[in-house]
Amino acid sequence: METLLPLEKELSLMSKILPSFAFNGKEDFALWQKRAKDKLKELLGMDKFVSQKPEISIEYDRETDEFRDIRFYFLSEEGYFVPCHLCIPLNAKERLPLMICLQGHSTGMHISLGRARNSDEKLEMFKEDGDFAVRAVKEGFAALAVEQRHFGECGSDNGNPNCYKGAMSALLIGRTTIGERVWDIISSIDAITEFFSDIIDINRIGCLGNSGGGTATFYASIIDERVKLSVPSCCVCTYDSSIAPIRHCACNFVPHIREYFNMGDLGGLIAPRKLVVVAGEKDTIFPIDGAKESFWQIKYLYEKAGAPENAVMVIGKEGHRFYADGAYREIHKLGL
Repeated sequence: METLLPLEKELSLMSKILPSFAFNGKEDFALWQKRAKDKLKELLGMDKFVSQKPEISIEYDRETDEFRDIRFYFLSEEGYFVPCHLCIPLNAKERLPLMICLQGHSTGMHISLGRARNSDEKLEMFKEDGDFAVRAVKEGFAALAVEQRHFGECGSDNGNPNCYKGAMSALLIGRTTIGERVWDIISSIDAITEFFSDIIDINRIGCLGNSGGGTATFYASIIDERVKLSVPSCCVCTYDSSIAPIRHCACNFVPHIREYFNMGDLGGLIAPRKLVVVAGEKDTIFPIDGAKESFWQIKYLYEKAGAPENAVMVIGKEGHRFYADGAYREIHKLGL
């Protein structure tokens, strides 16, 4: 008797499910976006969060050789403050566009600031373009490096990502770690708007990240339309070819989401705002075929939104890393 293994059974069932919130080509596109976004908020557990009056605590404000560095904490939820760094080009004389920078599964946001503490971090910074904030400043942006939950200063284990217990505990109370990270990004924009609008042009906000940082970028860009430019790297891929069959951190999982969406469907919820999807040709955990399939669906939805030129894909020649040169080439073409 031949029988499937349990995972094979799950993947077989998944392959037969047409996402029920996929755009059918007949519904009014804007109405579909609203209906789909409301469902995504429900799946992420966004109703579990309570808005707070913006509040910050500045630890220091000083200049480095490369930028002005304002280290502060902002209030995200009652009792929970998020550490971050606002990096401003030296001698800036006018309000600047902002790039929110999100490290993925790493030792923390200090890598984005170009502050490696060991050889592995130097590899991520210099060979994998992980110094997101440094590069953003060089490209003419102010940069906000935000520490994500369970990374770095926010709950890591001896510097290593420590997502499992937090992600599982969140699921027990109807929340998700992705939803929590999205909420922190929303709160960071609230804080920037309230306290730094003399420095930042709040109508020109982008968000960028790789891997887990790209995932947070992707979902936050859907939920918060103040994000005008989204640059998710090495994370946009069909659930069927990445999150489901390949071992990923628990923080990637959203209960029931594949019943309603695939990632290409979700990408259409960012339209018509600007989107640069970055992928690696040899990425082993977000395979390139699944990434391309997702982008084709996104491109179709951008066409339906009347803005096909606003969605582009950058494919690097290596694996699971950011590709800054290609990404910024497209960022500057699209503008912010």
